[in-house]
Amino acid sequence: MKVEIHKRSGFCFGVIKAIKTAENELDNEKQLYCLGDIVHNGMEVERLEKMGLKTISREEYFQMSNCKVLIRAHGEPPETYEYAKKNNIELVDATCPVVLTLQEKVKNSYQKSLADQGQIVIYGKKGHAEVIGLDGQAGHNTILLESIDDVDKIDFSRPVWLYSQTTKRIEDFEAIAKLVKSKMKPGVPIDIKDTICRQVSNRVPNLKRFVGNYDLILFVAGRKSSNGKYLFTICKESNPNSYPVSNPDEINPDWFEGVNSVGICGATSTPNWLMEEVAGWVNQRFN
Repeated sequence: MKVEIHKRSGFCFGVIKAIKTAENELDNEKQLYCLGDIVHNGMEVERLEKMGLKTISREEYFQMSNCKVLIRAHGEPPETYEYAKKNNIELVDATCPVVLTLQEKVKNSYQKSLADQGQIVIYGKKGHAEVIGLDGQAGHNTILLESIDDVDKIDFSRPVWLYSQTTKRIEDFEAIAKLVKSKMKPGVPIDIKDTICRQVSNRVPNLKRFVGNYDLILFVAGRKSSNGKYLFTICKESNPNSYPVSNPDEINPDWFEGVNSVGICGATSTPNWLMEEVAGWVNQRFN
């Protein structure tokens, strides 16, 4: 049985930065709080929790004081920083640079929009940490589109600034942008900002080539991973014999009937050590 891990899968630089920041802090601290899961991968969260990282919810955070809290790669809205200043909370900010740039763009667009009743529109997932942070840059006055079916939430007679959560699928954003543009009243301004992170989208062509070389694909990602869901659809489209797993326990031996080669890949939130564990399970069982 041939087993190979996709070399371009695994953590993006934003996640690497957040995890290294947490590990460095935990070298000197017995405990560090993290506002939300540091990465959308339960196995990696569990590893870091054993080192002393404690995940807290936003509700818990706004009851705390006199402590140290890590802000993960997804970023946070302004009120998180304001609360920290008032309650002696030391923030360790590991927000991804790509997300920080996007937050600044949304903030600037919102300031411009106030003069002519413009609308800040974000294509993203409701409740996603990054979206909460972006919404906060516009005073929590954004219009959220979860799919193309939501475009009628927009008032097409007023100016629009259209953004995307960084981990969404480019094709879907382009379809939404095209439809919104076609619905705008004549002469009403629309500013379309493609803010999808190329750390995700640039993996797609290489991933398509990789999965086509194997009889079976095991895609390793946490259930909460937004980019994991997207990248798995790419695998499934290119190789129908693709299966999502979050750890080796979820692998079904029946999938391997008649299989001579296995490709293993994952999301930008998937640690390499976990893909290696999956490869180890296959090698131990079939080699």
